[in-house]
Amino acid sequence: MEEFYLQIRQVHIGAVLTSGALFLLRGLGLNLFNAAWPMWAPVRYVSYTIDTVLLTAALMLMTIVHQYPFMHAWLTVKLVLLVVYIVLGSFALKRAKTRRARLGFFAAALLVFGYIYYVARAHHPLGLFSGLL
Repeated sequence: MEEFYLQIRQVHIGAVLTSGALFLLRGLGLNLFNAAWPMWAPVRYVSYTIDTVLLTAALMLMTIVHQYPFMHAWLTVKLVLLVVYIVLGSFALKRAKTRRARLGFFAAALLVFGYIYYVARAHHPLGLFSGLL
């Protein structure tokens, strides 16, 4: 499987960018424009499919490079932040009761997404703040 590392990494990165872009579009559509399409079943299923590809590629990469959450701090941070992002995203798109609350959760989810990105780029738990040490 090691011979496919670069291709799997590209799939993972593409899925991250696609997933984030779709979340951004759905959040903007729902929270700013009060559109119905972000909650349509086909849009949700596309999101689930992209996220499944993303997580599958992540597990494959983890196996190839032998770096695992709870053994490598940066992956532990990414995993914890992923759970936080999912919870915030759920509130941003459907669980929050008011539009203002949905917007707050949406903004928080985007910030967490960005931090996950920087942790991944730096391979350091502090992400973009790792250079301050």
